[in-house]
Amino acid sequence: MSTTFPRSRKSRLGYNVDQVEDFLEEARRAYTAAADRPNVLDAETIRTMAFAMQKGGYSTTHVDAALERLEDAFALRERERVIAQEGGAAWYAKARSSAQTVLDRLARDEGHKFSRVGPLTTGYQPKDVDAFAERMIGYFQHGRPLTVDQVRTVVFRTVKRGYNEQQVDLLLDSVIDVMLAVK
Repeated sequence: MSTTFPRSRKSRLGYNVDQVEDFLEEARRAYTAAADRPNVLDAETIRTMAFAMQKGGYSTTHVDAALERLEDAFALRERERVIAQEGGAAWYAKARSSAQTVLDRLARDEGHKFSRVGPLTTGYQPKDVDAFAERMIGYFQHGRPLTVDQVRTVVFRTVKRGYNEQQVDLLLDSVIDVMLAVK
């Protein structure tokens, strides 16, 4: 019986144990692979990884925390590889370009930063997203404190005709990428 992570109670849902174990083994192989081998696993893949749920599965809190640490490690490794191949200036130029793309989106007027969903569909509360957008602008333009974990764990209320969740989530992923790139 595997004990990589604490298990949820038998009556409660947790992540599928076999899927988590298989993914961790794949991540170990990818991380220890030679630098010249193509990587099929990267920080972004780790960030978007999802597991099926099962009663008595692994604690979601513990697995999610481990995935965040794994994402950080892969992002650092990716940065080191690119810097070794292309140089630090190229790496930081790419990070600056990505940050500018994020800032261009965030500079849009309040209530209009993202597309809205249809009248019968729920999306993220624009006021919540716009308020967090101000925090991200403060981070990028003025060096105000904001952590990767705060971006990873931000939660927005949902409302009808709210912002398109997929667009907002993609932007948050880009913010995380930039933050990890310059970490």
